[in-house]
Amino acid sequence: MKILYFVTDAFGGRGGISQYNRDFINSLCSADNCDEVVGIPRKKLVDRIEALPQKLTYITSGLKGKFAYIRTVFRIIRANPKFDLIVCGHLYMLPLAWLVKLWIKAPILLEIYGIEAWKPHNSLVNYCLSRVDCVVSISQITLDRFQSWANIPKVQQFLLPNAIVLEQYGHDEKNAQLISQYELKDKIVLMTLGRLDSYERCKGFDEVIEVLPKLSEIIPNLVYLIVGEGSDRERLEQKVRSLNLQEKVIFTGFISEAEKADHYRLADVYAMPSKGEGFGFVFLEAMACGIPVVASKVDGSREAVRNGLLGILVNPDDLEEVKAGILEALKRPKGVIPRGLDYFSYENFERRCHQICDQILQVSSE
Repeated sequence: MKILYFVTDAFGGRGGISQYNRDFINSLCSADNCDEVVGIPRKKLVDRIEALPQKLTYITSGLKGKFAYIRTVFRIIRANPKFDLIVCGHLYMLPLAWLVKLWIKAPILLEIYGIEAWKPHNSLVNYCLSRVDCVVSISQITLDRFQSWANIPKVQQFLLPNAIVLEQYGHDEKNAQLISQYELKDKIVLMTLGRLDSYERCKGFDEVIEVLPKLSEIIPNLVYLIVGEGSDRERLEQKVRSLNLQEKVIFTGFISEAEKADHYRLADVYAMPSKGEGFGFVFLEAMACGIPVVASKVDGSREAVRNGLLGILVNPDDLEEVKAGILEALKRPKGVIPRGLDYFSYENFERRCHQICDQILQVSSE
């Protein structure tokens, strides 16, 4: 089996989708019937690429722009058009995947993640949807919202939630250096980690900031650690000042992957009452560090905590409920990795990925 993979970013990228794509590619490469995965990233690399899977050919010559990407794709398939599967890693890349399908006659597997699939796209993307052979969704809510508008015939549809490598996390004591750096001694810490994006204000930062005054009346030594960077930071900092919460809210800025686990362990509760998460990989990371979590009822976060089995669910539009959820989470024991988190283990992700590919290829050969 030879696979052509159009990917936004994976190796050398950052964020949840990049991690998801790395796991997907690693899983494809580990399949016994896989001969080669040819991955072509679209977004510029932001980190140094570490070791790649043995069966992966990762071609970065298309990173200079849209036309460079298209030239790279057609140069590859002109040299060898024999691919068994096309993986389209984002809806906006679907027209290109469709053109390639016309040439090499391989089925298209479309990946969908979150809000990019919740509403219709332009007419060309919508037209190309009817040429998709399989849809793999990160969550049921994303699949349901996608199906509500996508005018496509019945195709194979699968759920493939995020994976967590549990061995990379685990409970540990709070890092003394970070406690000193952020002045957290004797503090009770709420935490949210995510991109501070002015175009997608849906992570729940605002909601936690807004309930902080009332929470502080009950827990005077409470602080809120916002981990991440982005274009919305200035607005959030202004909001903190307007509520006179400068002593209660700490912005860490960007942190590296290597620093994440130690930052999660600073928290007594991980709270992210979001409205636009397709899944919420950060919940898996926090729980894998033994941190109680507060997630949202209205987006894919609820699936990351298995509909409340692994964490507390709240309505982000009900601030009283957000406050009560955080207080309830603070009562829960810290350092306990919830039973059932292994549902999202990398081993289970890999097994599901292999089953999906086997089923797609079986149907396409009939």
